[in-house]
Amino acid sequence: MSLALIEPEWPAPARVRAISTMRLGGVSAAPWSALNLGGKVGDDPAHVAENRRLVMAVLPSEPVWLDQVHGTDVWRADSDSRCADAAVTRSTGRVCTVMTADCLPVLFADRAGQVVAAAHAGWRGLCAGVLERTLQAMAVPPEEVMAWLGPAIGPEHFEVGPEVRAAFMDKDAQAAAAFRPGKGDRLMADIFELARQRLRAGGLAAANIYGGGICTVTDAARFFSYRRDGVTGRMASLIWLDQSGGGE
Repeated sequence: MSLALIEPEWPAPARVRAISTMRLGGVSAAPWSALNLGGKVGDDPAHVAENRRLVMAVLPSEPVWLDQVHGTDVWRADSDSRCADAAVTRSTGRVCTVMTADCLPVLFADRAGQVVAAAHAGWRGLCAGVLERTLQAMAVPPEEVMAWLGPAIGPEHFEVGPEVRAAFMDKDAQAAAAFRPGKGDRLMADIFELARQRLRAGGLAAANIYGGGICTVTDAARFFSYRRDGVTGRMASLIWLDQSGGGE
């Protein structure tokens, strides 16, 4: 069974490999149809296991499946727990992975092809600094890092309360540019712009930030969306180093 995958369009070194899955190509039944990779969303565990096996066919090793909690912890090879919302590695063949269904997946690579990372950025983790923490864990100058923003809830559908805008404004007044009025006291948030702001604040040049703009809510055929469907599956964004050299 062939899988439908997104490959980031960015100038990463040849040894950096990255993909983002869609909901197409798996075995799960509705409402998780079809390539659900989330093990804690009510799907048949046997279906999840088969879907993960299908993805494994294009990977060099078993992905690092995190227990995501909308926080800022970063998994490393010496981490005792996989309770984290980002992962970083310098090891060849180690697959950093985050799962999403509206939250923003962000993949990172340095220009030398020595370190890669993946981060799960829901608004809480994004506001709390998960992207900055991931950059710090990569331990390279941020000007040497590029980032790719994967599919997430778009600004036409991400309705939030005023407390979300206030939380981001407490961190950076420029966050106001990522919000526009909605109905009543509600606001429409642009999670892609918020991520770009935080990445730039972390030292990335705007020219080194790629992707963004693919909305999970509007494309039910290709993407899971928690905001749209409630009970739904999870997609994965994965990144690894494909050639030998370096290591943890």
